[in-house]
Amino acid sequence: MTKTICKIGNSQGIIFDTALMDLARVKVGDQLDVTIINDSGAIMLMPIRKGPSKKEVKGAIKKVMKDYRRTLRKLA
Repeated sequence: MTKTICKIGNSQGIIFDTALMDLARVKVGDQLDVTIINDSGAIMLMPIRKGPSKKEVKGAIKKVMKDYRRTLRKLA
C-alpha cells in the first residue's frame, strides 16, 4: 500500500483510510509509539494497548481459584 505525505494545516501527515485503521485495530484518539529505524530510515508505528484493569485481574484470579479449588489445595 502506498500513501503520500500531504499538508495538514502547518504540518505534514499521512491520512489513513478506514480499512487500514481496522486492520491495525486502531481508532481516532488511540496513542501510537513512533520509532525510527536508523539503518533504513523506516518509520514504525505501534499502537499502545492498555493492559487489563485491576478489577479484571482480580475477577480472573477469583474465577481460577473457584474453578480449580481442589487442585490448588492438593498443590498446597
